[in-house]
Amino acid sequence: IIFHIVLTAGGILAYTVHRRRQVKTIPLGDGWWGAGEKPLSEDDKIYPFQVQTSDEEIQDLHERIDRTRYTDALEDSGFNYGFNATYLKTVVSYWRHKFDWKKQVAMLNKYPHFKTKIEGLDVHFVHVRPPRRENQMVLPLMLVHGWPGSFYEFYKILPILTQNHDGVAFEVICPSIPGYSFSEAPHKQGFDSLAAARVFLKLMERLGFSEFYLQGGDWGSLITTNMAQMKPQCVKGLHLNMFMSTRGFKVLLSLIIGPYLPFLVGLTWEDVRRLFPYFEKNVWNLLKESGYMHIQATKPDTAGCAVNDSPVGLAAYLLEKFSTWTDMRNRDLADGGLERKFGLDELLTNVMIYWTTRSIVSSMRFYKENFKSNPDNRVDAKTGIIVPVGFAAFPAELMHCPKAWAQIRCRNIYSYTFMPRGGHFAAFEEPHLLASDIVQFVRKVEDF
Repeated sequence: IIFHIVLTAGGILAYTVHRRRQVKTIPLGDGWWGAGEKPLSEDDKIYPFQVQTSDEEIQDLHERIDRTRYTDALEDSGFNYGFNATYLKTVVSYWRHKFDWKKQVAMLNKYPHFKTKIEGLDVHFVHVRPPRRENQMVLPLMLVHGWPGSFYEFYKILPILTQNHDGVAFEVICPSIPGYSFSEAPHKQGFDSLAAARVFLKLMERLGFSEFYLQGGDWGSLITTNMAQMKPQCVKGLHLNMFMSTRGFKVLLSLIIGPYLPFLVGLTWEDVRRLFPYFEKNVWNLLKESGYMHIQATKPDTAGCAVNDSPVGLAAYLLEKFSTWTDMRNRDLADGGLERKFGLDELLTNVMIYWTTRSIVSSMRFYKENFKSNPDNRVDAKTGIIVPVGFAAFPAELMHCPKAWAQIRCRNIYSYTFMPRGGHFAAFEEPHLLASDIVQFVRKVEDF
């Protein structure tokens, strides 16, 4: 999400090493986000969970869709003004007459779902174990989503990661950020990425994992990074497909010299191709794509009220991001290129997860909570990243972060891959490419 970039653009995140190799970490702390006062004890059991629906829920959806008031699209405007109203009618017609929510609910339930109470909130997660095989190393891996995605983004990569990769397979945990989908929304102000990181660390501990790998993009990249900053002794490796660049003399020098003599500032010619012209690709384009972020980081409840009440409004608001953030050139297409990478069933399933859980407002509040104070003053802005790190740099990501810039914060980069194709929703768009990069990174960390 563009907000991640803005959030961390204020300064270089310091990596502090004392003479005795003591590395500064973020204190784990504690929190309570449930309603009312914190009780003396909390149920720490893990309960099975299933996604459910009803005829009444579907009927209500159809009635609301049938009452939709559309506007007329401007001629030849594509997606440059947002979701094209003409194409929106096509998507909504499919949703109303062909989309089978009950079938999709059954599909969602093909993987085991669970809930457990942490810091006063029911935390939802999907937990998939690989089939038992001889001579197979099983490594725990948590995948964390962002906005406007959900745990469902990982459904195409789950069967790949749980396969045997020359003796390695993953036991995968996909939690829902509190306030998203089936995880309970915080009842109190202040639930930011640090709070989410602490909750997910407690989840992994409750599941019995003392060491594990992490992977994230979008908000998931910030949350998993915070987890690594809090408990580096537990995080065997951190794999990211989005990274927040910093500012400082090294970055400034890169912007001045990089287009002409990239090797002098640690850039490659591929970095140059992705970064420059810098103003056009990293300032102007971000300004055009960040309006939603300013709303959600300031008054999420106001805008959220509308999209929480209108399913068509919600679909337009969410799906426009799956067009533009997959490839910004899609803005010039009448259909936003939406079905080039995704099927309508996939896209509408993600919308339905937001709609049926009424979680759009609480998901938008996550921006407000993370943008309440100067990001330079946050503890994670002053804490280094010391765990092994792997980066998958997808070419159509919202902003490119060269390896040289990532090294300002990360002193233990095991792999950095220029991915051949793909955008912001890596696991959803290119599950095989992302899985392959995760596997090669883990092999390097495990040294085999």
